Amino acid sequence: MRKVISLIIAGVGGQGNVKAAQILGLAALKAGLDAVVSDVFGISQRGGAVISHVKIGEKVHGPLVAEHDADVVVGLEPMEALRAALKFAKPSCLILMNKRVIPPIEVSIGFYKYPPFDDLVKVLKQLAKVVIALDFSELAEKAGLPVATNIAMLGGLAATKILPINVNVLREAVKEGVPRAVEQNLTAFDLGFDAVAQVINR
Repeated sequence: MRKVISLIIAGVGGQGNVKAAQILGLAALKAGLDAVVSDVFGISQRGGAVISHVKIGEKVHGPLVAEHDADVVVGLEPMEALRAALKFAKPSCLILMNKRVIPPIEVSIGFYKYPPFDDLVKVLKQLAKVVIALDFSELAEKAGLPVATNIAMLGGLAATKILPINVNVLREAVKEGVPRAVEQNLTAFDLGFDAVAQVINR
């Protein structure tokens, strides 16, 4: 096991990336590992960018992931995934991205146009070793809980096996981290896991 794995979870306010980061930290502690979770907010309202830094390992120092040192970037929104990857992804990085677009405030006010999705993916593939892009929002909807996109993505992350944490420990952390609507959240987690596992095993 590498000593420390550094993750960036990027999204917009209201998508639950802070909760996802907290669940990862909880899972790490349950697995007997050290973990540090820090959140950096843009406009701290729904629609503003939010980046969570998560460091997991035997012994973790410092609260933030250094630039170009992230092993994993989880993007709950495509543009936010790109922004995070440009700043934090290392060449060996794994990027897990939700396909569902939430236009940033700058797009909503006409400051710029949202780029084509395929162009975003093309750039991400130049920045990282592996890029997995799926509609995790659709999986959350299938689970009966549209707000569980973040949990579906945690399931997808578990399927990559990049985390030094057993999938059952992660599921337990989901149960504790989101005690309301537990069954729907676990279903979202499992759907995310299965979807990414299918991509990896193609």
